[in-house]
Amino acid sequence: MQIQSMHFKARAGQRLADLRLQNNLKKLSTKFVTGRASAITELDDFEGTRDAAIGMRMRAIENLDVWLETFETEAARRGATVLYAESAEDASRLVVEIARKHEVRKAIKSKSMVSEEMALNQALEAAGVQVVETDLGEYILQINGNEAPSHIIAPVVHKDKEEISDLFARVHKRPRLTDIPAMTREAREILRPQFLSADMGITGGNFIIAETGSVAIVTNEGNEGMCTILPPKVHVVVTGIEKVLPTLDDVATVMRLLPRSATGQSISNYFSLLTGPRAEGEQDGPEHMYFVLVDGGRTGLIGGEFQDMLRCIRCGACMNHCPVYQKIGGHSYGWVYPGPMGSVLTPAYVGIENALDLPQASTLCGECHVVCPVKIPLPDLMRKLREQQFERELRPPLERLGLQVWAYFAKRPALYGLTTKIGVRVMRIMGGRKKMISTLPFVGGWSDYRDMPAPSGKTFRELYKEQRK
Repeated sequence: MQIQSMHFKARAGQRLADLRLQNNLKKLSTKFVTGRASAITELDDFEGTRDAAIGMRMRAIENLDVWLETFETEAARRGATVLYAESAEDASRLVVEIARKHEVRKAIKSKSMVSEEMALNQALEAAGVQVVETDLGEYILQINGNEAPSHIIAPVVHKDKEEISDLFARVHKRPRLTDIPAMTREAREILRPQFLSADMGITGGNFIIAETGSVAIVTNEGNEGMCTILPPKVHVVVTGIEKVLPTLDDVATVMRLLPRSATGQSISNYFSLLTGPRAEGEQDGPEHMYFVLVDGGRTGLIGGEFQDMLRCIRCGACMNHCPVYQKIGGHSYGWVYPGPMGSVLTPAYVGIENALDLPQASTLCGECHVVCPVKIPLPDLMRKLREQQFERELRPPLERLGLQVWAYFAKRPALYGLTTKIGVRVMRIMGGRKKMISTLPFVGGWSDYRDMPAPSGKTFRELYKEQRK
């Protein structure tokens, strides 16, 4: 997937002006946010479950080499082949080689964000392999010119029913439908023949389990079963190396959090636990099973100040609750992962110099940290990225000068106190009769779009002192 993160400001501005998008994004708060709030109350000890899940994820990450080796041994013992890819490009090359080895002409694919990192569809199509997305949301994006997902679990949250209805009528060459069940049936009728004629099924993996060599896949449509049980003779799992969990008990614990945090469901409609290719005497399953485990910058986070990001379970709760994401959607972020998680992952994976504005794309309100099921300190990580940008002189000179000036005063309490006393009195005068400040020097990017109530003319310390008296 082409990196467009350096154009964040321009893209965000376009999305803010898109009234249709603004209306569509309201679904985040009316569905996902309220759904999560209700679903977590079903757990007797939500905080205890979160703490247990954090321990399990960190146990795996801190001993990643051990658990990956265990997984590889167990997967191979059950007939699967495990391949490692240092980069996303290497991973795509491995999948293309698998397709060529088995003379694959058509591949069906369930939703996978790692495959977006890999630009897998483009690589397979360049090799002469037809690729068909089977997740309904991803299928809609594919027939709309291979549009990128806007959300990691609801890829078409940015579109409304009317847009999809027009798209189906244009691409399917059928009468325009507006009834959602009827539109879903139409998509099913189009996709079923693809399931039945495919040579290879490609899925992601929510988790891989070391003790059994299995992959756990979560969906709401059952399309992952179509990719792995029906005719495809080859099943390829593409996922990140950090997705390993030591035991099935670990998976059971984390799965109490994932659907509740993602879509507000107690459990997803479909949960598949797949172990090896079809064995002798079994009636279904692929003849060949491959795991392509992608590094793509992940090992670079181990042992560093961004290691906590590796325990992310890709639920999307951080973006569902983020006031910035709720206004600009996922395409503004310019790469695979949007929202607060993307503001950390994208600089970590593709280089901070290629995503200068993403660590700034946050109010630092802390909501993402509060709702994260594994308590990733996203605001702290974004602050660290901002510090790195400052230290490497990647921010504009005027911005860096402003921070240096502020730091000079902040380190000298007496001088800072005197300056703020003068400042609040000047700002009171600037407010005029309306007691509103419409413009401020040096921060036009903020005050051009909002007014600020003028202060009373006294500092917080002065007001606090009066209150105490």
